Amino acid sequence: MLHVTNISCGKLKEKYLRDAASEYKKRLSGYVLLTERELSDGPDMYAEAERIKKALPEGAFIITLEIEGEEYTSEGFSDKLRELMNEGISHICFIIGDSDGLAEEIKDRAKLHVSFSKMTFPHQLMRVILLEQTYRAFKIMKGEPYHK
Repeated sequence: MLHVTNISCGKLKEKYLRDAASEYKKRLSGYVLLTERELSDGPDMYAEAERIKKALPEGAFIITLEIEGEEYTSEGFSDKLRELMNEGISHICFIIGDSDGLAEEIKDRAKLHVSFSKMTFPHQLMRVILLEQTYRAFKIMKGEPYHK
């Protein structure tokens, strides 16, 4: 089973976001071993970079979420995750920065840079979107039905 670690700066403060994240974590539990590492944000992206570096799981394939990253369709994202697994990747780590983005030294550690849109999303909402799209990717990968 693929191990997925999501590292994010900032807490999920609103109940509706915590509830949505909890629902997708529950759904994902049948597909991946999920670890979430919620780091404090601020005072700037360089201080956050130090906390992110300490939280990075050893040996994981690092993927940063950035507006400048490569865009995928949901099917393409599913294909990319399948490709990584077929290459022997057993641990993927997604990193979501705060509203200021990620420091270059964190971006440089990533082997893949992904954008879910050219639009800017609040980092709290991005956490839910990442969970949902990861769940959707595995539903697609397994050929299981999921609403479109």
